[in-house]
Amino acid sequence: MSTPPPTTVSPQTVSPESANTIGPTTAPPASAGATSASLKQSEPNPRRWWLLTIVALAQLTVVLDGTIVNIALPQAQEALGMSDGDRTWVVTLYSLVFGALLLLGGRIADFWGRKRSFIVGMAGFAIASALGGAAQSTWELLAARGLQGLFAALLAPASLALLTVNFPGGKDRIKAFAVYGAIAGGGAAVGLILGGVLTEYASWRWCLYVNVPIAILAIAAAVPVIRESKAHGNTRYDVPGAILVALGLGSLVFGFAQAENGWGTWPVLVCLPLGLVLLLLFVLVESRSNHPLLPLRIMANKVRGGAFLTALLSGAALLGGLLFLTLYFQIVLGYTPIQSGLASLPMTVTIMIGAGLLSKFLASTGVRIPMTVGPIVGAAGLLWLTQITVGGNYALEVLPGLILLGAGLAMIFVPLQNVALSGIAEHDAGAASAAVTAMQQIGGSLGAALFTALYTAAVSSYLVGKVPSQAVQLGALVSGYQSAFLWAAVIIFAAAPIAFFLVRPRREDLLGAGTAVHLG
Repeated sequence: MSTPPPTTVSPQTVSPESANTIGPTTAPPASAGATSASLKQSEPNPRRWWLLTIVALAQLTVVLDGTIVNIALPQAQEALGMSDGDRTWVVTLYSLVFGALLLLGGRIADFWGRKRSFIVGMAGFAIASALGGAAQSTWELLAARGLQGLFAALLAPASLALLTVNFPGGKDRIKAFAVYGAIAGGGAAVGLILGGVLTEYASWRWCLYVNVPIAILAIAAAVPVIRESKAHGNTRYDVPGAILVALGLGSLVFGFAQAENGWGTWPVLVCLPLGLVLLLLFVLVESRSNHPLLPLRIMANKVRGGAFLTALLSGAALLGGLLFLTLYFQIVLGYTPIQSGLASLPMTVTIMIGAGLLSKFLASTGVRIPMTVGPIVGAAGLLWLTQITVGGNYALEVLPGLILLGAGLAMIFVPLQNVALSGIAEHDAGAASAAVTAMQQIGGSLGAALFTALYTAAVSSYLVGKVPSQAVQLGALVSGYQSAFLWAAVIIFAAAPIAFFLVRPRREDLLGAGTAVHLG
């Protein structure tokens, strides 16, 4: 049976949350001692900009891990004698564990302590990376990838929750999330470059080892800079909810990952419906729990819900854009891994520049305009990429599309975190951060499956009635990439009306003091 919401007092207002605005979420009541601790924690951290640097470094590590490992896979497959199916599992297993445990990781960060969770997550991720780099067999590498996913599920929400708590409001919050959003959008392309350099001049193993020195640096800096924060009051874990959401998200991620083998295969037909049923049961359990893993008040707000949907769609489109663009560079144009990474760099540079500019004006312009225009600009960039040819004129066919896509992603990712986490009570910071990351993770899995299926269908259609030759084969591949870019454009464009009609927060919600004070 659900309990009535406790009294919550915000530094700005005591009026209830309206349908069109983001107000502070409520949380279970805390004791007087906990209230004093909350007040102390809500004071500005004088070292918060150093904290931002540390969190950004951790976020970059998590984002890099996807693309940098993809670059290393061909060498790893040859060195360890992996089958094609095992090679796919190197990518799938990480996504599966990461996506399945994100919400639990967010709640652990809230209850156990965000600093502690950050340090343990970073250390565990480094150890798992070292084990993967030293792997001498396929199963050792797969086990290490699963461990990476486990600790990433603790590290990612803890990192974002630390930003939410230490930048509770004002223009500083906008700047902090602009940096975080720029890394989320551009870090994958950086991974392509770094992975290419390490694979070509060192070894595929260094694509995993590289996480170790980064983690050591981040932990050494985190110990004196980050101060502990945790939720108070009701901190019991929702075990049934944790099991249901882990199985539900895991089933969805696995089902989407297996869709590249065909949407009619048994893993897809079983896992996708099963995942949806389990998630519906999870919602039912959360609605009746007095200590939910994911408080439904986080998702119920219209503005925040629009931000979560935007995260889902943009995550899918970003993966579709980068994955097939990399294949085009290396397979059709014959670029080396390093050249492929450098060819993707203009998108990253555009995101970084756009994030810096937008963070200066977001307080005055609001988030609705950039989050509406961003998907349109990003879709235009992806549509431009549908004009690629076998001959491949990079300056005319690719570069303008990358710049447009980067500009669009900057307009999405910079305000996205602000909207998704504005008004979140400190008690729920980890849970809300995990929800945002889970949306992007599910979006990436959905994008990979959907675009791979569309790519395969386009290639098969192109080859019908044609005499096989190298030119025909390359033409078929390009046709497949064009189809993937087209549908990625459709998906990211769908975020524009969502942002226009749903993402309409008040200016004070983005610049307010942020965390609520809970009275016992």
